[in-house]
Amino acid sequence: MLLPLLAAALTVPAPIATGDQNPRTDTHGQAPASIAVHIAVDAAQDQGPVVPIWRFFGADEPNYATMKDGRQTLAALGALAPDQVYFRAHNLLTSGDGTPALKWGSTNAYTEDAQGHPVYDWTIVDRIFDTYRARGVKPYVEVGFMPEALSRQPQPYQHDFRPGSGALRTGWAFPPKDYAKWSELVFRWVSHLVQRYGADDVRSWYFETWNEANLPQYYWGGTEREFYALHDATVAAVRRALPDARVGGPDFAGTGDDSLGRFLEHVRLTHTPDDFISFHAKGAPAFIPDDGDPARGHVRMGIATHLAVADHAFAQIAADPALHGLPVVIGESDPEGCAACQGPANAYRNGTVYSSYTAAVFPRLQALARQRGVNLDGVLTWAFEYEDQPYFAGFRQLTSAGIDLPVLNVFRLFSRMSGRQIAARSDHQIALGDIVAHGVRGPADIGSVATLDKGKLAILVWHYHDDDLPGPGATVQIDIAGLPAAFAHAGRMTHYQIDGDHANSYAAWLAMGSPLAPSDAQRASIMEHARLVPLPDRDAEIAEHDGARRISFVLPRQGVALFILQP
Repeated sequence: MLLPLLAAALTVPAPIATGDQNPRTDTHGQAPASIAVHIAVDAAQDQGPVVPIWRFFGADEPNYATMKDGRQTLAALGALAPDQVYFRAHNLLTSGDGTPALKWGSTNAYTEDAQGHPVYDWTIVDRIFDTYRARGVKPYVEVGFMPEALSRQPQPYQHDFRPGSGALRTGWAFPPKDYAKWSELVFRWVSHLVQRYGADDVRSWYFETWNEANLPQYYWGGTEREFYALHDATVAAVRRALPDARVGGPDFAGTGDDSLGRFLEHVRLTHTPDDFISFHAKGAPAFIPDDGDPARGHVRMGIATHLAVADHAFAQIAADPALHGLPVVIGESDPEGCAACQGPANAYRNGTVYSSYTAAVFPRLQALARQRGVNLDGVLTWAFEYEDQPYFAGFRQLTSAGIDLPVLNVFRLFSRMSGRQIAARSDHQIALGDIVAHGVRGPADIGSVATLDKGKLAILVWHYHDDDLPGPGATVQIDIAGLPAAFAHAGRMTHYQIDGDHANSYAAWLAMGSPLAPSDAQRASIMEHARLVPLPDRDAEIAEHDGARRISFVLPRQGVALFILQP
């Protein structure tokens, strides 16, 4: 989704009141009091299987995948859960020579000769998908955008977007001038994929049509009915090439309207097969100026907007009994709407606000889906990397200049949770209804989820606040009851943490003075600080208490921790 662009873009974001500077005082210069938090985990209360909704990612720029930092970032994603991670990209059918740019990419898969006959060339898109598969990542295939030779309004074709300016909707965004040629293109492409990768592999992929066609000012130059025609033709063409392919849509932007409901009604009335339903949900951060100095200020996140948009879409899906049980994917789920935009309101991205927000929002999305009776299959993070940009340039990404950001480490924590979800209750976790209605503007949200898988108990704890300001840390006590007999004897505890001092490349870079071009030694140090490694035993205590296990530790504001106990 592309929200209105900020007029003033920053090349490298200033360190605006960020928790990654590890402040020891509050805004009045006083040492903040610690928050006493109690979390009760009951391993005997089974709450159902763990659904790894986190394993979906995506980006506007498909050609970055084959570049140096793109290959490295994909390898990191594939390592989270080999052959279970999916990647979605725009512009897989866009015309051009494969040169990437912000919010742009191309494969030149379709052109026409002088007589108007189709010419198919899969060279570039094969290279992209080969790069995915070599790193244990599977395609979530977005069938788009419109090749220049097929566009109903082809000129101008490539947009001139820049962070802060430029028109986005150009020739790539329009319906085909010939739906038969479009259908044949999709059929030929999917047939080629089956031949290249094998039917068994391709039927495990996701195929979906276009992107945010309910945003006519950005991604779609046709009418709603014309999108329905494109969707139906695309689904039929995919199924013609592979009858049991997994295909769905519509990946509409979450705008708070009823466009998704109208699409679902179309699907029901026309009996167009849909194997999954997809839509997008985004938050709305803002830059809050200081009263005394408007040039300075802090970022205030909008988690309530993010959750409310998702719940609105869940409600439209749940309203149709025919869709009960159908898998749902939030095809883009992010704190705001434009990964390639920069500016003060986006200054949260490099540090621990992004990582703690991510830890806090995923369990709430699952809770909202359960509340609506919706089968949430995946939540796709629209963040990847931006090749050859300045260090920590302020884009929404997982890595910067080949260096992992704190948010990527949250997905590493998610990947360590498996098996069955068990009861975890925090006395400082904001209730679902309250966080959807109001966000986290008063007391901090200090919450937890826990899982049990054979001989492994995992407990995730986050300390989140919408305001990226200094605040008190949390002194956390976790009491664990109902452990299986195998845990009767003392075992091994592994403690991971993401905060101002741990698993945080951005904090290390700031401490160096934010060098524009770090030396080899500086870069090596930043990368070392980016690593997610177990903390020493002294950073958390575990003891027996009334027949249960008790873990005690301190979690700074905007921090995330994971404890793994093994017999």
